[in-house]
Amino acid sequence: MFLHYRRNLMPAGAGASLKSVTLALALSVAGLGMANTASAEEVIVGLVTKTEVNPFFVKMRQAAEEQAKAKGVKLIARAGKFDGDNEGQVSAIEDLISAGAKGILVTPNNSSGMLTIIKKARDAGVLVIALDTATDPADAVDATFATDNFEAGVQQGAYARKAMGDKAPIVAMLDGTPGGTVDTFRHDGYLKGFGIAEGDPAIAGAAITNGAQDKGQIGMENLLSKNGDINAVYTINEPAAAGAYAALKSFGKESDVMLTSIDGGCAGVRDVKDGKIAATVMQFPYKMAAMGVDAVAEYAASGKKPSGFVNTGSFLITDKPVDGIDSKDTAWGLENCWGD
Repeated sequence: MFLHYRRNLMPAGAGASLKSVTLALALSVAGLGMANTASAEEVIVGLVTKTEVNPFFVKMRQAAEEQAKAKGVKLIARAGKFDGDNEGQVSAIEDLISAGAKGILVTPNNSSGMLTIIKKARDAGVLVIALDTATDPADAVDATFATDNFEAGVQQGAYARKAMGDKAPIVAMLDGTPGGTVDTFRHDGYLKGFGIAEGDPAIAGAAITNGAQDKGQIGMENLLSKNGDINAVYTINEPAAAGAYAALKSFGKESDVMLTSIDGGCAGVRDVKDGKIAATVMQFPYKMAAMGVDAVAEYAASGKKPSGFVNTGSFLITDKPVDGIDSKDTAWGLENCWGD
């Protein structure tokens, strides 16, 4: 009776008009639902690197972008303003959590300085994977995809010592950024491979470079000013090695020092080919990034999470091989390097 009564109150033609309005409203609501579904289904992968300018991280970002496109997910890349900018990375992860990232790939500037924000992300259901640099403790993240940096340091040190022959070593250590596992592992690995311990009289001194060329040059100049007999130089990466070479050349010692490094960028491999660096240990940032994007896409699709440490590999690159140490030449290095 009520429905009949209501229909009788409607003016002629109003029924058709109401049906049209109702249909339009239904379509509008359906459209909103579709938009919300599309938005909800969009998988966001966050990438937070130490800097935007280091060729290693540039390649990592490029690889992540390519893999995200292949997987049909959206990549949001952020970075610290400089190597060591822990606060900048924390802020970037905050933003990615707010943006609804399904997974975050991070190369932490400080291995223990990001534990709180990483826990916040994981508590929110975000998959967090460390790339290149492990956290401390390692299980603060779901998984780590990285070079075995200790082993890379061992490779560098073992080559340097054997290539020096019978020379009594006087070693300079050009370190990266204190507080990062990469810096610690490579430093300690080099000493082990070289066959000396921390505090050994053979170590002439150390300098902090933050992995930068200008600081590598300044640090090397300062160390040479204190001890002109330095004949072996450990460097945290190839930009620092390029700075060290410039300093050695300015002192006229570029041919007298066993300068080695770690990275595998094309510029560094060319420096090995040109005789500026005796050897470098190549790592694979593009592999780390691609594997990370794949893992987030898999997590979004199935809920499956990676775990533990995954070694993405390393190779010693030199054109002056020594017996007993595996290496590849710069021709191979230039085919597999990254950066310009």
